[in-house]
Amino acid sequence: MTAPFRIVAVSGSLHEPSKTTALLRAIATAIADRVDAEVQLIELTEVGPSLAGALTRDALPVHVEEQLVAIEQADLLIVGSPVYRASFTGLFKHLFDFVGQYELVGKPVLLAATGGGERHALMIEHQLRPLFSFFQALTLPLGVYASNTDFDGYTITSEVLEARIALAADRALPLMSYAATNNVLI
Repeated sequence: MTAPFRIVAVSGSLHEPSKTTALLRAIATAIADRVDAEVQLIELTEVGPSLAGALTRDALPVHVEEQLVAIEQADLLIVGSPVYRASFTGLFKHLFDFVGQYELVGKPVLLAATGGGERHALMIEHQLRPLFSFFQALTLPLGVYASNTDFDGYTITSEVLEARIALAADRALPLMSYAATNNVLI
């Protein structure tokens, strides 16, 4: 028997509860419903305060180091942030500043974002995708964007969004399986 896939979702939201975190949970659940997987959620609301003032990785507390190792060892990353001033949150970027430069090479990454309206959807293409291209990660071509109208409170109510989540989950599986079983750098 093979080990379950390691899925790590990283929410760049600075609030709890959070639509971004709800979106990432829905994506991770959709994938875990399709394949044997262990899902770990990393929330900036929990690790963010420990990042403040740290300039090097060795200055971080142990619990943050453990989160960084989880990111680096994941078979699939699901990353998302609310759109804040046309980009991801600063603490989200600061967290990824501590990830090893070559630790995500060839790693499948599913990109997601939330915002007040549809006009923010391109943040995935213009902000998140370049960040993970720097790491030479394998960003999935299909990102998942959700606006406030896709939610009732913190519950997804949009059938269109649910269909996009299902499609993203389906498209993630072959890349995740390939990268995990072949252990190759793409």
